[in-house]
Formats: sequence, structure tokens, C-alpha cells
Amino acid sequence: MTFALQDFSLENYLQELRPLIDVDCGTYTKDGIEVIATQMQQKYLDMGWYVKRIDCGIAGTGIEVRNKPETSDIDVMLIGHMDTVFPEGTAAARPMTFDEKRAYGPGVSDMKSGLLNVVHALRNMDKETLDKLSICICMNPDEEIGSLHSESWLKSIAVNAKNVLVAEAARADGSLVKARKGMARYRLTFAGKAAHAGNEPQNGRSAITEMANWVLAINNLTNFESGTTLNVGIAKGGAGANIVPDSAEAVVDVRFWDNDEYADADAKIRALTETPFVEGVTITVEREAHKPSMVPTEKTEALMALVEESGKELGIDITWQEVGGGSDANLTAVLGIPTLDGLGPAGAGFHSADEYLELDTIEPRIKLLMKVLTKIAG
Repeated sequence: MTFALQDFSLENYLQELRPLIDVDCGTYTKDGIEVIATQMQQKYLDMGWYVKRIDCGIAGTGIEVRNKPETSDIDVMLIGHMDTVFPEGTAAARPMTFDEKRAYGPGVSDMKSGLLNVVHALRNMDKETLDKLSICICMNPDEEIGSLHSESWLKSIAVNAKNVLVAEAARADGSLVKARKGMARYRLTFAGKAAHAGNEPQNGRSAITEMANWVLAINNLTNFESGTTLNVGIAKGGAGANIVPDSAEAVVDVRFWDNDEYADADAKIRALTETPFVEGVTITVEREAHKPSMVPTEKTEALMALVEESGKELGIDITWQEVGGGSDANLTAVLGIPTLDGLGPAGAGFHSADEYLELDTIEPRIKLLMKVLTKIAG
């Protein structure tokens, strides 16, 4: 097949991208997520694909798209997310803009352009090649909080997939992602007993003292050599300087390469609840998010070689990175399914007002995705 995109127009692409950017669709902003879901649904319906809406509870709607809905086995699962990290009002404050080199706006590279690149790739694939493949595209509404409400759905699809490609942005230098750290987030709640700090401090049980001991114990679980790091990023408590504090709360972020080492850290954190440092203080540990690490297997390396070959044929230099942040690629990789990430156009400044999309990477990355799919089709 030819890999010249039919009448690709950057101007038209940006025109199609704008309504995906200029809407507040942070996680749990259900109305905004619905706007994105409706747009994406229509694009695939216009292509003659089968679209199913998935109820992801309080996170809103997920979209599942297939070209062969009657086929259980999936040759390629493509994943992207519809949510951003930005609060309501962001889209009005800084709607999409662009200059000669870059486009800017909330979610422009993380990851509305990735969603749109998948659409453009499939629009331009010839029917003969697509007929050789069973493809499923899943777009979830809650990736930015760890896919809490869509994880079971995504995994239920992935178990039937031979390959998974995640269309998150390529790194700023164009690198794709072969490995991602696992992550977990804990909320720790400490309940003590209040007392007057001047008259009867001995009758109090300080929740903050207990929390302080936990911070030190958690810091000791960090192993920089193996890459398992724990960070107490939020700590708060107490009602006044003259009161022994009866409540405190901390939020802990964990990152790791080794899933077994993380499991050991998790067990140690939970075990701390059984032996408080301050007698009379009780501790509740709630794990709010978890994604296992994504580490390449032999099958993944074969898929990487296919991507590298595709890039070589297109004159695109393929490089790889291992990154600290998690994505939905973590969820499918842990199932043993060959999974690669970063197949969207290049960008950077994620989760900030500096987020940008490199315009000259849009068309080449559409072609790369088409080429990879064609090779998988054999």
C-alpha cells in the first residue's frame, strides 16, 4: 500500500483537533468527557466502525470501537484516554493556539492529538489491509487518576489481544516508550486523642507525632538503586498549636520497576498499622491507585523490532525511552501482552500550562502507525 496520506492538510487536522482541546474534560468532569466521547464516536461511525459506549461509573463514558465486533480475538488493541488533569475554566483561559512549529492548549499532546492520529491512520488504511486485522480501540475517561473506573474493562479487552499500542505522546525528542515505572498512591489517616497542650498534654495521643514517625519509616523503604521510591507528598493535621492533635493525614506516592519489590513495600506499609509508634493512635491505609510496572518481554522486543523496521522504511529514526510516569500500557503489559507506548505525535510539558505538540511530527506518526498495522497484518 502507499503511505502518502490522501490530501493530508495540517490546517484541516488542527481544525479537527481544536474542538477536542477547547473543552474542559478533566477527570470526573463528566459533561466535558461526554463532549469528547460524542465527537470520537461520530468519527468512527462515519468510517463504518462499530461503536459501544461503556459506563465507567462516576468517571463517565468510555468508548469501545471495533471493525469486527463479532470476532473475539483482537490482533491490535489501541488505547487512548479522553480526560486531562486540568480544572474547569482552563479551556476558556487558554484555548488551543498554534504557531509555525507547535500547537498549545490543555491536552494537546496528552493526549487529544494521539486520539486524532489513530483516527487519521485508520481513515487512510486501505480496506484490504484492515480486513486482515481485528482491531479494537478503547478510549477511557479516567487515565489521569490511574484508570480506577476503567481498568477492569480495559483488561477484559486486553486478555484477547495479541498486541497493544498506546497512542500517548512520543517524548519531546520523538522517542517511543518501551518501559514505564509502576505507581501506587496511598492515603494515610491517623486518629489520636485531643488534649490541652498546656494543662494536660499527657492525656493526649498525637496523630501528628504518629504521622511523623510514619514519614521516616516510609522514607526508609526507598531504594534508589532499584528505582523503588516513596514520597510523602502531602501531610496535614491538627487544629491549633495549643491542642494535642487528634487527626492527621498524609498522601504517599510510590514508583517502582520491580513489581515484587513494590509488593514487599506494600506489605511493610500495611504492617505498620499493627504496631503504632504512639500508643492509642489508630491508622487507616487506603490505596487509592495502583499500576504495575511495564517492562519489555521477548514478545515486546519483537514488536519493538517491527516498529523500528517500519520507521526505517519511512525514514523515521526510532528511539526508545524508559519513563517514570505510568499509563494504561502498564495495565496491559502486566498481563504478558506485547505493549508499546508513545505512538502519538511528539510533545512535552504534560500536565502544565507549557504543554505543546510538535506540528512536524503529526503526519510522520500517522504514517508510522499505518505502517506498523500493515506489518502486523502480514
